[in-house]
Amino acid sequence: MSPKVMGPGAASTTELSIGVATEVSVESIQARTNALRSALESGAGCLPVDGVGRAEAAIAKTAVRTSIAGGRTVVALAGATGSGKSSLFNVLAAAEVTQVGARRPTTSKPSAAVWGSEPPSALLDWLMVGTRHMVDDGLGLDGLVLLDLPDFDSQTTAHRIEADRVLDLVDVFIWVTDPQKYADARLHEDYIAKLSAHDAVTITVLNQVDRLTSEALAACRSDLLRLLGADGVVGAEVIATSATEGSGVIDLRDRISEVVTGHNAALQRLDSDLRSAATVLRSGVGDSEPSLEDISDAGLVDALSRAAGIPVILDAVERDYRRETGVCTGWPVTRWMRALRPAPLKLLGLNKDVSDRPGIISQSDVRSVLGRSSLPPATPAARAAVALATRDLGDRAGRELPQAWTDAVTDAATAPGNDLGDALDKAIVGTSLRERDPFWWTAFGFVQWVLVMTAAIGLSWLTVVTVLDWLRLPAVDTPGLGPVPYPYLLFVGGLFIGFLVSVLTRALGRVGGKRRKALVADRLHESVAQVARDRLVGPVQEILDRHRQAREQLEAACQLA
Repeated sequence: MSPKVMGPGAASTTELSIGVATEVSVESIQARTNALRSALESGAGCLPVDGVGRAEAAIAKTAVRTSIAGGRTVVALAGATGSGKSSLFNVLAAAEVTQVGARRPTTSKPSAAVWGSEPPSALLDWLMVGTRHMVDDGLGLDGLVLLDLPDFDSQTTAHRIEADRVLDLVDVFIWVTDPQKYADARLHEDYIAKLSAHDAVTITVLNQVDRLTSEALAACRSDLLRLLGADGVVGAEVIATSATEGSGVIDLRDRISEVVTGHNAALQRLDSDLRSAATVLRSGVGDSEPSLEDISDAGLVDALSRAAGIPVILDAVERDYRRETGVCTGWPVTRWMRALRPAPLKLLGLNKDVSDRPGIISQSDVRSVLGRSSLPPATPAARAAVALATRDLGDRAGRELPQAWTDAVTDAATAPGNDLGDALDKAIVGTSLRERDPFWWTAFGFVQWVLVMTAAIGLSWLTVVTVLDWLRLPAVDTPGLGPVPYPYLLFVGGLFIGFLVSVLTRALGRVGGKRRKALVADRLHESVAQVARDRLVGPVQEILDRHRQAREQLEAACQLA
């Protein structure tokens, strides 16, 4: 839309300076409010503090403003000292509502001129405006609440604070300036530029034009339009007025009348506030979130496995299997010596002993309650590897996020050392390190007992024959297999075959130990991976989910209605 210039004698039907604004409804305002509120909840602690404060203020303002009935439109005359806004206010109100004097500033508190039959007490109480003047001029301005504000460049701090407070609450801005101060940096930088998002509810008035020649007026208006465009005001319009001569006042009144007749300025202001707050917060989130599925956790799980002592456990599992193989299938006469050796897993506090007697508490019962093993603590090198892996997880997950979110991801990826160590120990204690005893243990154990009995029978037979011969008793015919007597064959055969069976079972034990080690390694790897997911990856994913929710809600809050 091209800039418009209104002046004395211009047609009152010219398009309103607020432009063709998108229709805003209470429902769209509520949807934007809900989206912004959800974004604040999801991004708690990670969004810019100033943006959060602005958004909370906008939400609170929306709740109060939409709850006030009456369909009123609040228009504020705001300007610098000496711009003549109070005089213009009195002309519009057709009464001396505010004091106009030589000493400046003369306005310390906002004054209100109210068009309509009933005063909007609730609205004015919320605005904290005490001076109220009822106007009934029959000019079609019913529903208008016109405010005269203190000068925003007043040397009195209280006046400036009061002007800023009311400007945050009104529906329509009318910036009143004059030929001397229309280019004032405070007006443009601190107000018009910052509130440029509210261009749909902004009117600019160049007052005191009676002091200018027609050529000077044209130059001032042209320069003011240029400045408004640089401030970001879309479809800027300048209405030239003279409160002294009354020129341009009808044009201004017509513009205000169109705003009031639309009954939408209040919602447009609220919508602009919410959208502006969401836009500020949108810079506090990234454009997307990394997928942790694309981030391999092999290095993290490997570091945690070393810190948890998994290599020591797997070595103990293999040696424990070989020991149990020897106990179950070794030579029965000597296998008891193997049974006297402590089980490797038992030394680590991981032996799965079970008490068969009711009422007797076993070590496994104690471990299930305490969740502790006897594993040695992680070495400094292992702890450093875990710290490096968790830091790498945080860096990769938060690499493309704003700093606040990156810090949150890094903190989430760094679990307290004791908590992580306890979780790993409990995971190991809760992981089954054994399997059902293989059937061949029983079979070979039975064979060994048969062989030892065979050797015992042969030895006994040989002993009887030897004793009879020593006592010179009648010789007993000893059968045999060729030249080898059966007693000798039984004795030597039982010992030799038993030795061969022991060699075979030891070989099978080594193979089975490696298979048991691989099986338990998979179980422990899954247990450690689960700890990594629950204690490290899970919290990081939670932060990323919060970021996604905040981003999506802010994008929804930023969209035009």
